[in-house]
Amino acid sequence: MTDAASWTFVCHRDDIVPNTGVCAKVGDAQVAVFRVVAPNGDEGGPENGIFAIDNFDVRSQANVLSRGLIGELSTETGPALVVASPVYKNHLCLKTGRCLEDEAWSVKAWAVTCGDDGAIMVRAS
Repeated sequence: MTDAASWTFVCHRDDIVPNTGVCAKVGDAQVAVFRVVAPNGDEGGPENGIFAIDNFDVRSQANVLSRGLIGELSTETGPALVVASPVYKNHLCLKTGRCLEDEAWSVKAWAVTCGDDGAIMVRAS
């Protein structure tokens, strides 16, 4: 069972342009929330939907990740859905927050959910 008080409303799914991100304040943190949509418009597949990671780019020391470009890169474990930092272009996995170039630049991945009404909620922790 989830504690409703630990979730923060961010916005509605339709408030985020497909395949872009927005920044939200969750507690004291800035969180980058991304809406990923397949080319055919499907948002239900495993590589589609809503993702949330820290907005703070460790490498550039700036809150910019919500402005990064979304893409998919091949890795040793298969394809990874990523955001490219707008400053140094390092790639961060949207599911885990892991930086593909250097794990020292990794960020936190946040629990996120999207309700039937389209309300996006991020779990504060």
